[in-house]
Amino acid sequence: MITVVDYEMGNIKSLANALEALGQKVKLAKTNQEIERAEKLVFPGVGSFGKTMEVLRKKHLDVAITEHIGQKKPFLGICLGVRGLSILQGNIVRFKKGKIPHMGWNQIALQKQSRLFRNIPDKSFVYFMHSFYPKPKDKSLTAADTFYEENFCSSIESGNVFATQFHPEKSGEVGMRILKNFCNLAC
Repeated sequence: MITVVDYEMGNIKSLANALEALGQKVKLAKTNQEIERAEKLVFPGVGSFGKTMEVLRKKHLDVAITEHIGQKKPFLGICLGVRGLSILQGNIVRFKKGKIPHMGWNQIALQKQSRLFRNIPDKSFVYFMHSFYPKPKDKSLTAADTFYEENFCSSIESGNVFATQFHPEKSGEVGMRILKNFCNLAC
């Protein structure tokens, strides 16, 4: 079973539909207890970072998510999925020049062997919708980068933590393979 954090915002239904299309049973978690029982946890993005963190903190879901990660269980953060939870060291950077948000199809350049990108060809196209991107302090955490104005980190892998700046649930066949790879991770 895949547990999706339901913080009443974001791209929850689209993500749940994509996971169900892969034959996964999906649990929408609205409480700490539901997150605590999760074997694999996905935090969907889309929305206002400030409002999202306000909701997570009010319901103490941020603590439950951090505890899930601390227990070395698989976690996938999508778009704004890891900012503000202080999971990884680094900065969040706003695009300065081009059209914001960066929206549409763009390529990912694979930077290392990644369980999330198993059997995904380098330079595959995925779907983005964002104005910010992560800049990890440890550059070896970068699983993929993308060019928009400049090269930026578009995916991170660190132990049991996976994060994509793009939306796999909206990225066609490639995105479905990425989600399937996450679903198939050993707990």
